[in-house]
Amino acid sequence: MIRIVIADDHTIVREGLKQLLSAASDLQVVGEARDGHETLKIVRESDFDVLLLDMSMPGKGGTELIKQVKSEKSKLRILVLSMHAEHQYAVRAIKSGASGYLTKDSASTQLVSAIRKVAGGGAFISAEVAEQLAHSAMPHAEGPPHASLSDREYQIFQLLVSGKSVSGIAEDLNLSVKTVSTHKARLLEKMGLANQTELVHYAIKHRLVDASANPG
Repeated sequence: MIRIVIADDHTIVREGLKQLLSAASDLQVVGEARDGHETLKIVRESDFDVLLLDMSMPGKGGTELIKQVKSEKSKLRILVLSMHAEHQYAVRAIKSGASGYLTKDSASTQLVSAIRKVAGGGAFISAEVAEQLAHSAMPHAEGPPHASLSDREYQIFQLLVSGKSVSGIAEDLNLSVKTVSTHKARLLEKMGLANQTELVHYAIKHRLVDASANPG
């Protein structure tokens, strides 16, 4: 039996996943978490095989959460289930310690297969992500400007282009406004952009955000 914990901040998503996974006789959902804090608590207190993890949860999340989970339970397998289809998210998740990456619009049969493969010690990633991982491992490999951002800068970049203010990001990530402002300035400099409007246009151009995002 493969024991699974679902970490997602949307109740309807967790309920849907539980219903979907209950149809497989070899899968059992043994716990749920709504944010980074609950995820770490259940990782520390429970014994299970696969953490099905949403990348965008309140508090500690994304690559930061993956790294902490792996540092505390190195053998725990993590399968990321994300709304982000762009390969850069997947590459960062895998580099941080995840064993697989699926988008939330993936077929239900693919999710069950991915859980089984990850639980068995394998990796579940697309051919495109595997190619990007190989490319990034090559010396002097050059990627798009957003690939040069640190994990924290990339996390703040995501929140900025989704319309969050600096003060809102500071509250979400439990950082000072000054720290977030410094990260914002640094990521704009790295990407050669002048302001948040240019950042949003860049994100839309590279399909890093929904095109309906407000660039204002």
